[in-house]
Amino acid sequence: MSFKIKLFASLFFFIPLALSAQKKPKVEPAGQPTEEAIQMLQGLEDTLGVLGYAIVNDSIEAERFAACRVFITTLVRALKIENSFKFPFEQLRSVSILTPPDSSFRIFTWQLFVNDSTYRYYGTIQMNERKLKLHPLIDRSFELDYFPAQEQLPADRWYGALYYNLRQFDTRQGRKYLLFGYDAFEFFEKRKLLDVLNFDKEGVPIFGAPVFEQEEELPKSRIYVQYSADAIVKMNWDEQYKMVLFDHLIPLASPYGRGTTSVPDGSYDGYKFEKGRWKYVDKVFDDKQKDVPFPEPILDGRKEKDILGKKKKNKG
Repeated sequence: MSFKIKLFASLFFFIPLALSAQKKPKVEPAGQPTEEAIQMLQGLEDTLGVLGYAIVNDSIEAERFAACRVFITTLVRALKIENSFKFPFEQLRSVSILTPPDSSFRIFTWQLFVNDSTYRYYGTIQMNERKLKLHPLIDRSFELDYFPAQEQLPADRWYGALYYNLRQFDTRQGRKYLLFGYDAFEFFEKRKLLDVLNFDKEGVPIFGAPVFEQEEELPKSRIYVQYSADAIVKMNWDEQYKMVLFDHLIPLASPYGRGTTSVPDGSYDGYKFEKGRWKYVDKVFDDKQKDVPFPEPILDGRKEKDILGKKKKNKG
């Protein structure tokens, strides 16, 4: 782990700790920010937009790292403004910001391109409170030589990803949130994953829960599909069929002389919610209809949506 990555992880981790060490007042949900607060937030949003663009697009590695470092401190500065939870940050095109229907929190995630085979993920969870309450997310996936399918992970051992969708669901153990994420992983292979977020009795976030069930297998806390970087693989919630749909993958000889890789075969697998669990469904449409319907893609309607699938603002 490089010194720069350690520095950024530490930076994001300790800023909120200093805030949480202070005596906390009674929790109040966020209200609408004042006009003065909105003006301050808009100014910081402009700065964050420039930094976010540099994190993704600057051709010089050192500049991308520097932009990420300043982005973190600027974001925390913006979120410290009272009632910032209600400010949408709609101009942050390179950052995913997702809020569940219950509006109890929102989660920010973004990607740092290190080199052709190395990516780092950053994020934070902002709770719906008038005063700032953050849970920084520290990506440790690069330290693992396996995928933690059965593990529950704290925020400081987060399996990093750029989240593009979020669904809340209820179980006997309480409310949980299904997270759809993209992991650029490495040059030849990419991943998409389903993770689960829930909060313990103290309000501390935990990632992963044994809710993914498949016959003759132990329940999994998170799942993923890994596929060729040349392939387009879908994994998302389908509102019409009320289930998670994703491409069924088959092995194929790698065109780059790297053994085998995986590509879609045109059919779909899925997960259907039943009694607090997500049950695996093999070849969802095989015997039901002639034409395989497509799940709603992240970038459906490219003219109307940005890179994260959000509706673009009308400039007219």
